[in-house]
Order: sequence, then C-alpha cells, then structure tokens
Amino acid sequence: MRNKLVILSLFIFSLCTTMAQKPSLNRAYNAFANGDYFEAKELIDICVNDPKLSKKALTYLYKGNIYLYLANHEYEKKREDERYLIRFPDAPVQAYDAFIKTQSMDRQIDAYNILTPDVALPSLYGLLYVYGVDELISERFQSAKNVLEKAIYCYELKIPDLPLHGELYFYYAYTLENLKDAKALSFYEKALHDGSQNPNLFLRLMELYKIEGTPEKSDQLFEKMKQIETQDPALYLAEIDYYFFKKDTVRVKKMLKEVPASIYGNPDLLVNVANFYIQLEEYDDAKSYLIRALQYDKENYIILYNLGVCYYYLSENKFKEYNEMDYSTEMEEITKIKKESKDLLAEAEFYFEKVILKDPDDLNVLNILRSIYGRNDSPKYDDIVKKIESLENK
Repeated sequence: MRNKLVILSLFIFSLCTTMAQKPSLNRAYNAFANGDYFEAKELIDICVNDPKLSKKALTYLYKGNIYLYLANHEYEKKREDERYLIRFPDAPVQAYDAFIKTQSMDRQIDAYNILTPDVALPSLYGLLYVYGVDELISERFQSAKNVLEKAIYCYELKIPDLPLHGELYFYYAYTLENLKDAKALSFYEKALHDGSQNPNLFLRLMELYKIEGTPEKSDQLFEKMKQIETQDPALYLAEIDYYFFKKDTVRVKKMLKEVPASIYGNPDLLVNVANFYIQLEEYDDAKSYLIRALQYDKENYIILYNLGVCYYYLSENKFKEYNEMDYSTEMEEITKIKKESKDLLAEAEFYFEKVILKDPDDLNVLNILRSIYGRNDSPKYDDIVKKIESLENK
C-alpha cells in the first residue's frame, strides 16, 4: 500500500510539473498584470521557446512589456537601496529586441492594457542608456556600443520627455573611441549640439581636433565654454595646450600666471602645469608645481622623472653661468654658483635613482645617470656603464 502511495505521489508531482511547464500566454499576462514580473519573465520565456507561440507577434509583444516593467522594477529597487543586486541587467535589451521583433511580424498589433512597440520603444532610451554606461564602465566596449546604439535609436524616435543633453552621444562616442572607431568625433560633435556641458566632452574634442589636424575648430569650443561658464580647471589647461599648439607663447605665459586655485588640489593638473613650464624651459617654476604634486603621490614615476629633469637642467644652467663668469667676479660668488650647480645635480641624481628603482631597465634614465656619475667622478659610474652595455647587447 505504501509503495502505491509513493508511486501516486510521484505521478501527481510529475503531472503538476508538466502542467507548470506548459506554455501559456494567458498565465504570463496574468502574472504581469499582478505585478509579479519575475514569474511573468519565466512564463514568457517558456512561450518564446515554444514552436507554436514563438511564431506569434503577441508573444513578443508580451515579452517586450514584461521585460520593460521588470527592468523598471529592478532599477527602482536599486535606486531605493544601493545594495540591491539586479538579477537581469540585460532586461532593457531583451525588451528592445522583443519590440523590434513584434514590429517585424505585425506593425498593427494591439492588446488590452499592453504597450505597443510605437509607444514602448521611445520610453526605453533611459534604461538602455544606464545599462550601456554600466557596460562601458566595466570596459565591455563592444557590448556598450551595441546597447548604446539601441538607446540612440529609441532616443531619436521622438522628442524625449527627459532630454539627456548630449550625454548619451558623449558616452557612445567615448565607447567608439575606445574601439578605435573613426566615427567617435562625429558623435562627440553631436553631443555638443545636443546641449552637453560635460567638461570631458570639450577635452576629447580638443584632443581629436589636434589629431585630425584641425585645431582651429577649438576656437568655437572656447566660445561655447564661455557661454556655459564652466569652472573646470582641466578645460583651462586644455586651452593653454591649444595656445601651445598655435605657438602663442605670450598667451600661454599669461594664462599660466593666472591658473585657477582649484588645480592645487589635483596632482594630475599640477603635473600638467609643470609640463607646460618644462616646455617653456622654465624649470624652476616647473619644479615648484612638481614638488606640490609629490605631496599627493610620493612614488609617482612621472613626477619623479620630471623632477629629475628640472634639477638636471637647473644644474646645467648654473654650470653654464659658472663657466661664463669672468675673472673680475668675486671668488666667493664663483664658488657659490659652482656649489649650487653641484647641489642641483645631486638632487637630479636622487630623483633619477628613484625612477630606476621603479624601472631598472630604462635606458634613457640610465644614460642620464651615467652622465651625472661621470661629472661627479662617482664610484657608481663603472657599474652603470656595464649595465647599459648589457641591456644594449640583448
């Protein structure tokens, strides 16, 4: 008797499982209408995989709506609680593809209490934009490109209720740039025309105009920047770089004397200002900015290297001054200048040796150190010569 009951129980369980797995658009719709989007998703997925229902436009219309509402539901949960883990991040793409499929099968389709593709697709751009940017941040560039292309399609179907002011085009362009796609520039320009005030947009455009060989287009950007009154110091430095490119050193020097105070809290910007001074061969000013930057990152390769460069050329200048002194100069002054040159060279040696600790095989720095050791008659000279020869003979 017990065995019969077990068999009967297994039969009933099997029957219930079979019934539960049976594809039904009505059950999928009812779960959707009740706001149970996770169950609705499971049910509509079964319908999509059914040989008969997969040929009906209504199946994809339901799928588009279910995935659209599912995506909205999950993003709302995420907005309420940052710890919430989105289970189906690609739901906006699934919704988009389902609506496009619906249109390809029946453009006149309609159903009770269900969004048609013509209504739903223009509303999808926000969800696709967020998902696309997430993919971009994760450096899944090809995926980001595919998602953001769909977002752009939806965004341009009609005048958007909530304009993105160029941000969608900016992130799409940035994705293309990472994929080395030449169309990046045109989409950066589209972002500008769509009202973007993103400082990074101006920076990317100025850089690409230089690469393209049309830096004069940056003049229009500066006018635009003045209109939006951006206070981003990186844009100020980009404008200095533009005048460097035009060889307008008078304008460059004037702007360098008026750099905004906000750069002092950013080591990258401090290094950029120092680089401008290095290009002008004003090494003392460059050194002062690099020393400030070093306070933020004491092991930064670029800062250490550039400090070595500054001290090296400051020493050279002092040594040149020493060599040009005539016999009428007081011996005390001659000795002072000679010592200053030697002390500056010792500082250069200190920073270049820190660089070599980070990159022991940097031939450029090794050769500079060989020159310094030679001038100082250092016991380190022979060892560094051997090292350079071994690297050159590899």
